[in-house]
Amino acid sequence: MFIIRSPLILALLMMCLMSGLTACSESEQSEDKGASTKAEFTEQIQSLNLNLEEPAWKLDTTPVNLTWFVGAEWYGHTWGENLTSKYVTQKTGVNIEFEVSTGEPSVMLSRMLTTGSLPDLITIGSWESAVNKLRESNLIYALDELANQYDPYLYKVAGDGALQWYRQEDGHTYVIPNDAYSPEQMRSTGLTGANQTFLVRKDLYESMGKPDLTTPKGFLNALQLLKNQYSVYKGQLISPFWAQGNASYGMTDYLQNLLAIPHEQNGKVYDRMTDPDYIEWLKTFRIAYEQGLINVDFLVDSSAQVQDKTNHAQYFMMIREWTDISDLNSKLEVLTNQNSYYTAVDGPRSSRGESAKLFPGSMDGWMVTMISRSTENPERAIRFLTYLASEEGQRDLFLGKEGETWAMKNGKPQLTAAMVQLHETDRERLGKEYGIMDTYWMLRNPSFVNKWRPENAPSIKQMEDFANQQADLDSGIYKGLDPVGDSDIALAWSRISQNWEEVLPELITAKDEAAFDKIFENFLIRRVNYGFNQVMEYRQAELELRKAKIAIP
Repeated sequence: MFIIRSPLILALLMMCLMSGLTACSESEQSEDKGASTKAEFTEQIQSLNLNLEEPAWKLDTTPVNLTWFVGAEWYGHTWGENLTSKYVTQKTGVNIEFEVSTGEPSVMLSRMLTTGSLPDLITIGSWESAVNKLRESNLIYALDELANQYDPYLYKVAGDGALQWYRQEDGHTYVIPNDAYSPEQMRSTGLTGANQTFLVRKDLYESMGKPDLTTPKGFLNALQLLKNQYSVYKGQLISPFWAQGNASYGMTDYLQNLLAIPHEQNGKVYDRMTDPDYIEWLKTFRIAYEQGLINVDFLVDSSAQVQDKTNHAQYFMMIREWTDISDLNSKLEVLTNQNSYYTAVDGPRSSRGESAKLFPGSMDGWMVTMISRSTENPERAIRFLTYLASEEGQRDLFLGKEGETWAMKNGKPQLTAAMVQLHETDRERLGKEYGIMDTYWMLRNPSFVNKWRPENAPSIKQMEDFANQQADLDSGIYKGLDPVGDSDIALAWSRISQNWEEVLPELITAKDEAAFDKIFENFLIRRVNYGFNQVMEYRQAELELRKAKIAIP
């Protein structure tokens, strides 16, 4: 085990890793003292067999098994059966045994604790309360401490400020995110990570004359036209509307983003739920229900029912993440000659007529990965994560093995034509046999992998371009302002959120506008009683903390 015992060397190491050796030398008080300290530092690093410019996984490639919990019940990939995972194991010596969540990740992790141990690696949503629970219970390692001991190369490859963004009050960082985007990165690349879109079935939308869906009046007129003339289209029974996540986010945050409702006003967090435009659109949906233009299906359909209707393109319009439908869209585009796939269009807008302001990617990323203190191989775990976070590891996992799934062309790595063809026609086989691209996304870094992606099929690129154009690049900071965990304020927000999921269907199905107003008024009273004012104070404090992290004035 390589441990830096000298406080002076450790301090110097941290300074150099975070700001670069050049900055370190500039901060030295004199050339003589600087030369002496640098020589001592170099000697210490050499004695540990650690090279600041080389990943430490190369020091030990003997076989080792690491268990990896993935908090996504839909994740169906394995390790060791496809080309990429076999290649990575042969190269690094690390074999992975996945344990996939079968329900709520925090519940499953709690069950694991009753057995006395956790998996070596843990990947769960950045928003999950279990992240704080694991850290506060001292069940996960501080990644910077492991890096100091075993692999300082982590600081070089951990992403655009990701370690700094996730640094806690104790000065340590316990998680590393995937899919993390900084505003600067989004502006320089034009790739924003935005995936919220308002989708319509292309052929049906065009047959209807491309009706206006941006105003309450146009929205209701389009639904009436659908009911009168297109309730059955090309032999299929058409469902008018569906919102991803329903009350939890499709009809709340997503709809509010389509309406470009601000997140703050005059430096204060804004209560988007009471925005007049948002309320007007909720009332529009109530009118649509009252007139029989939409039904309750979009609020009560099971996941299986939603998937079946989506697979057959039975929804006319959806508030949905384009990434959630890209695989299907690609198949529909190839298999049909009738344009029976989905395309992004302008959906509901505010009374101001502004374009949507969609959530982009953020420094929070999507999922976060941790190293459990239950692991018997912390040095191999941190070195493997460092490898996966590096450009080399990103290339290995995303592109596979050179000469088999990709080759250098004009100085750039590119997937072979056969792999591109599989990506367009059979992504299930692409993952199962080759394990490339987004099969192992746990530490995916868009600044690396996006430049290696093949050009999307036109039906997918249209949705992606639409979302990128309407992304509000600075709004990623507003993601995740709500409290999580077991604190009183987190429990208060949980009660408010649960009550909203019950109230929204009541609002949509209210018998008249007066009943709607009464239901909504009672909800506002209840949420104050639950502790909403304290939630707003928490959001404000969290926002100010985030602004300080990225130095927004």
